[in-house]
Amino acid sequence: MNEAFGFEHFWTQADGLIRANVYLLFAMSLASWFLIILKTWSNIRARRVLRSLEAFWSSPTIDQALAALAAQDSEALLAPLARAAIEAARQPAGGGSPWSTPSDRLTRALRSAIQAATGRLESGLTLLASVGATAPFVGLLGTVWGIYHALLNIASSGSLSIDKVAGPVGEALIMTAFGLGVAIPAVLAYNSFARANRLVIAQIDGFAHDLHALLAEPAATTAAQAGTASR
Repeated sequence: MNEAFGFEHFWTQADGLIRANVYLLFAMSLASWFLIILKTWSNIRARRVLRSLEAFWSSPTIDQALAALAAQDSEALLAPLARAAIEAARQPAGGGSPWSTPSDRLTRALRSAIQAATGRLESGLTLLASVGATAPFVGLLGTVWGIYHALLNIASSGSLSIDKVAGPVGEALIMTAFGLGVAIPAVLAYNSFARANRLVIAQIDGFAHDLHALLAEPAATTAAQAGTASR
């Protein structure tokens, strides 16, 4: 008697492990696609704030520069960095302490802000990398388990023919296809976001270097402190 093979037949014959694999792959796919959409929108906004640096440098006062940058920095990448650097430059001298020179304070503030911005940019990438690395093996586990049970059923039926073997084995290979379908978008997205983050981080480092060169000057620091005292 002819038997219709396909995913529906495979699902009705699947045991608990196969169903758990399908649910796991489905959850991994949902999580990876959620992160792909979220990180894509985040990268678009990060590029937007990088284009607003000209407004920061062309502002007549420090406070106006910070306000202009914060208005565009929805990802909190550059505004916290600039604010931390300016606050460090406005701090009074540390009473001769070797750790409280303007350059040292700026370096510590900028390093902390860069690390925070880098952490925000790279959040979620570990999950994408994990999905891309493990999803094929989850699918392969389902395939191996499905083939094992298919061969047991064939052996117990006592009938060995190409249609009896090809159908169940072909159905079991669906799990490998599912695993690859989950892993490939995650790997491509991870590589794309990692490259985009490298470009953004390089521009953040450049902005931090410019701030340090500007605010570490004694005259600039004095002016920043004077601006605080005049308010």
